[in-house]
Amino acid sequence: KNLSKGINITSAKKMFNLGNALKTSTKIGIAREFHATAAANRKFFVGGNWKCNGSMAMVDNMSNILNSAKLSKDTEVVVCPPSTYTSALKSKLRTDVNIGVQDVWTSGPGAFTGETSAEMASDIGAGWCLIGHSERRGKGETDVEVAAKAKHALANGLSVIACIGETQEEREAGKTIEKVTSQIASYASQISDWSKVVIAYEPIWAIGTGLTASPEQAQEVHAALRSYISKTISSDVASNIRILYGGSATGST
Repeated sequence: KNLSKGINITSAKKMFNLGNALKTSTKIGIAREFHATAAANRKFFVGGNWKCNGSMAMVDNMSNILNSAKLSKDTEVVVCPPSTYTSALKSKLRTDVNIGVQDVWTSGPGAFTGETSAEMASDIGAGWCLIGHSERRGKGETDVEVAAKAKHALANGLSVIACIGETQEEREAGKTIEKVTSQIASYASQISDWSKVVIAYEPIWAIGTGLTASPEQAQEVHAALRSYISKTISSDVASNIRILYGGSATGST
């Protein structure tokens, strides 16, 4: 499949939907995908998050699918398996598909049972990490902790998919922009170099609920984010940073 047509959320019928590819290959819905809006100076981006799903059979299957796919050189592709399968997938996957981890800890190795450090992720060949995913925030991660994770990941060589998003209650109360800009402000308190960061807008109300954000809703938030970043960080960052849509999507949206 050719990913060169697969990014702009306003042309969803032309998307290469990495989540659907995974669903077809495993017969279960296991992935979140992130699609970046396009601009002349911003490279397309497609990411697939396996969440807490996977097996060695799936590693073999997905690596075969991606290794035989026709991927555009103008599109950056990142796959985020569970940490237990990161090394196995890395060893089988073509070099132009990047590997990411689904979370990292706020500091280096130590007595933090169950955590993954950015240093370890980098050591096994991961180049990216998800930070601040809504499912992690739902377990109690605060904006302060999320920002600290992003800072440590960047300091140790990882690029960051910085997740943000509002609940259905916040959207219905008209607080969407207030919520997502406050999350960006928290990231900005710890990040000085945004060149290795992409932002994933994942409306929580449009993840696994049967609801989807329309292209207009997503683009409205993207535009508000660029405006806010331009005013509070810099116009260069606002122009160059990639902002992804990470909510559910259908063929009609």
